[in-house]
Amino acid sequence: MVWTPTVQSNSLISILLPYRNAVNTLPECLESIRAQTHADYELLCLDDGSNDGSTELVAQQAAQDPRMRLLSAPTRGLVAALNHGLAQARAPLVARMDADDLMHPRRLELQFRAMQRDPEIAVLASRVKAFPESALSDGFRAYIDWQNACITADAIANDLYLEAPLAHPSTMLRRDLIIAAGGYLDGDFPEDYELWLRLHHIGHRITKLPQCLLNWQDHQDRLSRQDPRYARGAFDRLRVRYLSTDPRLLAARDRLVIWGAGRNTRRRARLLVQQGFRPLAWIDIDPRKIGNRPDGMPVVEPAWLAGRQPKPLVLNYVTVHGARTRIEAELARLGYFKGRDYLHVG
Repeated sequence: MVWTPTVQSNSLISILLPYRNAVNTLPECLESIRAQTHADYELLCLDDGSNDGSTELVAQQAAQDPRMRLLSAPTRGLVAALNHGLAQARAPLVARMDADDLMHPRRLELQFRAMQRDPEIAVLASRVKAFPESALSDGFRAYIDWQNACITADAIANDLYLEAPLAHPSTMLRRDLIIAAGGYLDGDFPEDYELWLRLHHIGHRITKLPQCLLNWQDHQDRLSRQDPRYARGAFDRLRVRYLSTDPRLLAARDRLVIWGAGRNTRRRARLLVQQGFRPLAWIDIDPRKIGNRPDGMPVVEPAWLAGRQPKPLVLNYVTVHGARTRIEAELARLGYFKGRDYLHVG
């Protein structure tokens, strides 16, 4: 027997499922949604201009399941589809899903329960498992490992300038808060990462369940691999937009230090300098760089930080694999704490 959702239900969840030409992956995705232990949901299938039979497939299944709603709109892209879904959603809690991913059977149950327990949570994600295993690059594996280690609200807040710490299709969100914050924004940036940064700056709490509740498919046709809004430069420009308004940076404008004196690091950091944040110094461990003055600021070794009062705010721009762990260890030895005395910048 299929559960029929009602507007009056106190446990109703709205699932936003945008898709475009996903006929090959939709059947398995929809099956994973139907297998949810929390059956009180409405599934908003947001067609973004499909022409491969996806919409016919959804319509056929919707005729058999009253929980499914097929919403077609002019082809204006993912952001427009998501905002259309938010406007049409009937439930206060909205779960994101993508047409090529798979839900764990207890995903909705566990996320709903956690958000009911803690009304301060604005966004709740979960750990994810990337697939297919054979197609994953070393870089993407490292990203998933980092993301899955970033669990608590504090950990997410402290590493938010490093990279997007949440898989968008793993999230459950409070609809009213997202709409009040302006919904999804369209621009030359990744829409999900921009939303996390914006919500954090407003003061909303973002956290994650320790369970793995989503199988996240990686493939060459993913939007994040094809669209220029997900290119490195787009992330850099978006980060600095929010980083330059972070209260910690504003309070430490005259005692800012940047870790990493290499050419690429300085090029990325220049975006922040252009916003009026000129560092006192660059920090590096390469003896060939110590004593140089690129862009007019001296390159110093880490020991320069010891005992300085007031403490500088350190922004670590080094992204070389393995370096972040060593830098954190050195900063801890010098009495610097992440989130208060230093931040990582991707």
